[in-house]
Amino acid sequence: MDLEFNKNEDQLKQLCSQLNHKEKITKLGGGEKKISDQHKKGKLTARERINYLIDSDTPFLEVGLFAGDGMYEEVGGCPSAGVVVGLGYVRGRQCVIVANDATVKAGAWFPITAKKNLRAQEIAMENRLPIIYLVDSAGVFLPMQDEIFPDKEHFGRQFRNNAKMSSMGIVQIAAIMGSCVAGGAYLPIMSDEAMIVDKTGSIFLAGSYLVKAAIGEDIDNETLGGATTHCEISGVTDNKFPNDEACLDYIKNIFDKIGHEQRAGFDRIASAEPKEKQEDLYGMMPTDRVKPYDMVDIIKHIVDNSDFDEYKALYGKTIVCGYARIDGWAVGIVANQRKVVKTKKGEMQMGGVIYSDSADKAARFIMNCNQRKVPLVFIQDVSGFMVGSKAEHGGIIKDGAKMVNAMANSTVPKFTLIIGNSYGAGNYAMCGKAYDPRLIYAWPTAQIAVMSGASAAKTLLQIRVSTLKSQGKEISKEEEQQLLKEITDRYNDQLSPYYAASRLWVDGVIDPLETRKVISMGIEAANHAPIEKFNVGVIQT
Repeated sequence: MDLEFNKNEDQLKQLCSQLNHKEKITKLGGGEKKISDQHKKGKLTARERINYLIDSDTPFLEVGLFAGDGMYEEVGGCPSAGVVVGLGYVRGRQCVIVANDATVKAGAWFPITAKKNLRAQEIAMENRLPIIYLVDSAGVFLPMQDEIFPDKEHFGRQFRNNAKMSSMGIVQIAAIMGSCVAGGAYLPIMSDEAMIVDKTGSIFLAGSYLVKAAIGEDIDNETLGGATTHCEISGVTDNKFPNDEACLDYIKNIFDKIGHEQRAGFDRIASAEPKEKQEDLYGMMPTDRVKPYDMVDIIKHIVDNSDFDEYKALYGKTIVCGYARIDGWAVGIVANQRKVVKTKKGEMQMGGVIYSDSADKAARFIMNCNQRKVPLVFIQDVSGFMVGSKAEHGGIIKDGAKMVNAMANSTVPKFTLIIGNSYGAGNYAMCGKAYDPRLIYAWPTAQIAVMSGASAAKTLLQIRVSTLKSQGKEISKEEEQQLLKEITDRYNDQLSPYYAASRLWVDGVIDPLETRKVISMGIEAANHAPIEKFNVGVIQT
């Protein structure tokens, strides 16, 4: 191994160590004391409930672990958006699981909580997966009610999704394992079956204090909406259980008997590990973001047997396209080539930049994958589309639009992995969040923004200096440098993959060695939903 490889390896391993530490802290939710308080009430925590529910020795793919990271600090924060979401297996059936974390503000809903819950429902709807709700929530976080209550993508949208999923035949199972109040009461009761845990579970539109204030009635919460009330008098819930474990066991028995739906039919054979050593991925990403590297080498460290059948290898070289398998699943890969390449005409093209020929190739490849029913995997390390008079005269906008059109209209499932830069329109063309990838994850080396930190900071500095001069203010070179540093630091914070993950622009940040698991579980989920015939729409040629 050379010195450069060792330097790269040290940096990425440090980033992964930071990732692991951040994961551990985030998974504590509201902290050790709050976890202890849950146990004293005879309740499991959200993560303990999920661990008990899913099949032993099976993976759980968490979605949105870092949602809310660094947000709402003025009210103590909201780790993981106060809810745990992911893909897991219950009695061999893949499903979506949503569990309120009562250690975080009693499981109250913040704006990011609503966004994360809607993301969970979106995954269930796109992939026709059963969904399990483990309910333990105090309802809307009232100081922010205006940011969560009335809009289209707010709290109420989840109940609309309940109804839509019911009409789609998607199984929804709910367990009320703690508080379930006000509008939130509709979520479990709009599910197909609702269980409740005795003495700890409760469900009502208004609690005892509000009832007293509204109509003057004196009543305690257990009589008002406890397990006995709703299983024996109102009929709102279907069965009650003495503790969390018994309730979760009942859910397992439900899943043991669910029938199977039609599959999409994506091709899978026996899985094979890459021949190339996966751990070498740590040393292959340059510490200097402008240094070139060969994306094909990265791909061969991820795919089965390191076999990659490249499509149009001699044309449009700044995008790599080809067929491979990941954990046995057939995939079509579209990735940005980061090394400087030479065209047949002898011209040099910058790595990570999309040129007209690359966009044309990618569009054709995407259409082929749709024709053959092969899921698409996009690997992003992209600076954007080529600019300048030569590119404009060559029709870069037309060819870029062709690629975006084919990608946006793709009906085979798309999965996106951001391993480096994800800048500007390159993010869009390579299936960024706006283009409905079934899953989108980032390595710790990812950066997501309109442009690089250096370019953005210089642009913003010029605007700021120009504004000050228009106001008759002059600034010294030292002041200008200080201003540049402040702008750069702020912008670089926003480039971080954790900044993107906190806002659910990506579903999570992962160690590179988790890449195969993420893509495999994603395709397995997508295989539950039959796909429509591909119709690319209007494409100029």
